[in-house]
Amino acid sequence: MSNSYDSKDIVVLQGLDAVRLRPGMYIGTTGQKGLHHILWEIVDNSMDEVANGYGDTITITLHKDGSATVEDNGRGIPVSMHPTLKKSGVEVVFTQLHAGGKFNNENYSYSGGLHGVGASVTNALSEWLNVSVYRDGKEYSIKFASILDDKGKINSGVVIEPLKVVGTSKKNGTTVTFLPDKRVFGDYTFASEVVCKRLRELAFLNKGVRIIFVDEIQNINLEYKFDAGISDFITYLNESKTTICPPLYITKKTDKVLLELALQYTDSYTESVFSYVNNIPTTEGGTHETGLRTGLTRVFNDLARKVGFIKDKEQNLLGEDYREGLTAILSIHMQNVQFEGQTKTKLGNPETKTIVENIVCSELYSLLEQKSNLKTLEKIIEKAKGAAKVRLAAKRAKELTRQKNSIENASLVGKLSNCTGRKPELNELFIVEGDSAGGSAKQARDRSIQAVLPLKGKPLNAEKKRLDQVLANEEIRTIISALGTGVGEDYDADSLKYHKVIILSDADQDGAHIRAILLTFFFRYMKQLITDGHVYIGLPPLYKVEKKNKVEYVYSDVELPAVIEKFGKGYEIQRYKGLGEMNPDQLWDTTMDPAKRTLVRVGIEDAANAELLITTLMGDNVEARKQYLSQYVDFNKEDKFKKYGD
Repeated sequence: MSNSYDSKDIVVLQGLDAVRLRPGMYIGTTGQKGLHHILWEIVDNSMDEVANGYGDTITITLHKDGSATVEDNGRGIPVSMHPTLKKSGVEVVFTQLHAGGKFNNENYSYSGGLHGVGASVTNALSEWLNVSVYRDGKEYSIKFASILDDKGKINSGVVIEPLKVVGTSKKNGTTVTFLPDKRVFGDYTFASEVVCKRLRELAFLNKGVRIIFVDEIQNINLEYKFDAGISDFITYLNESKTTICPPLYITKKTDKVLLELALQYTDSYTESVFSYVNNIPTTEGGTHETGLRTGLTRVFNDLARKVGFIKDKEQNLLGEDYREGLTAILSIHMQNVQFEGQTKTKLGNPETKTIVENIVCSELYSLLEQKSNLKTLEKIIEKAKGAAKVRLAAKRAKELTRQKNSIENASLVGKLSNCTGRKPELNELFIVEGDSAGGSAKQARDRSIQAVLPLKGKPLNAEKKRLDQVLANEEIRTIISALGTGVGEDYDADSLKYHKVIILSDADQDGAHIRAILLTFFFRYMKQLITDGHVYIGLPPLYKVEKKNKVEYVYSDVELPAVIEKFGKGYEIQRYKGLGEMNPDQLWDTTMDPAKRTLVRVGIEDAANAELLITTLMGDNVEARKQYLSQYVDFNKEDKFKKYGD
């Protein structure tokens, strides 16, 4: 290594080379999520066209060779020469980072693509990409590819066929076809289910827009179009719930934002708020959600007093009371969006809070004070009053929980085996199924960073349970106490004692059920624990295959035949029925050792779909659960739960 450092040592990456060298900076990961990201970049460009009134149809096609096509009937990407770069507009869009028509507000009032990197990043990470533009009565074509030069270096997304007129056409729009580069994404391929969910969501958020999905591999042809937009979205999300009022819908356009809000109340006990900015899911919320919550509280308290549902001597109800059982979808379109972080999951514009709050206060107030909505208002206030009573009971339960289940008190003695480390960012908590497995885990662990909390039985299913009922469950109380964050509205992320919370259960149906119950509890009452990336699932092996001094652990039935074939004759095989059958050394080697183990991090990429899935699988609508299992679960196939790196 040279000790000198001069200007000659500074590397300047040309064109799209930076994307190829550090793809994670632009798409987060080169796994399946990143693969779909480069598809969404092209889809979002088309959606920006139709969302701004330039077209009404988008078609997405997955081809048998692994490529994808996105076609819209918008204006078509400009083909004229750029005044300074002396290249066609379409070439600039696909070869220049931070280039596009979205940095001012003249061509797009609202846009999901803010950084001008979408189309060019997709090009850079594709083996080839072809663009057809239809405008001015002509069809234009340009082709790009990522090719090796004489020195073995990949030149990303270079023009291999310059822009040219290839025919005449009466239609307008853009068609982009690209093949993701296996040198970047390996063997990952587009998943129909993932694509369908996002396209359906986009159709809900953009009422009247027609989105066609074609999968040539699985012979799927679907069309999404929702004339009622997010009101249809609310109905879809609540189809497995018991609603207490019809969907309420307001919309308002100002010089700053276009706001749409749909809300509906159910008989559930938790709130489900889903927010979007320029069609982008803001799963971590932001200033628009804060404005919504503040506005809702003001509206309901003011109206409740006006119509006499809250008497003069009575105190106002709290916002959390009015949000019990609420399902809400907030979609805003705005200019100059400030997201917190490149992941675009939290809105940071401070002025948006006041704008959203004022719109909600004026428009929702006007809607609910109408005589036709008086019954709906009454039902909402009655539910909120019931929630207030439960809140007070829950407050008492929380105080009892703090008294009974603090780490220092007796209820955790013999349960939690804490670690000695005092740095939460390094510490791990294993929530383990059963005393037997808990005993092995306690012996196997690295005491400096790993704590173990065994569960005696199955915790309470938190779906359809009030917070006071959840807190009455001993297993849940011990988990809350061990984590140290509090729960529900009192959740304090800064007090988290372990930055890895690892669910460790048997690889059978009971173990899967315990995982589902714990994840449901975290999703309903400690959602930030998931969104902050602290929840993991540990994957123990199903088999131990041994021959003389050679040992290999197998994590699924699918992998087993290949391992047996590799060992040949004379092997011994052990099937682990549960974690308790593993001695401490085996548990450490296979499941707890940070250097060898496999963990799956739990995230919420699609909050609306997660809400629907948990309601369906963990709620009390048996028919909906049967229908889901019948549609998506093949009980004749072995479990193919893929292993992911820690």
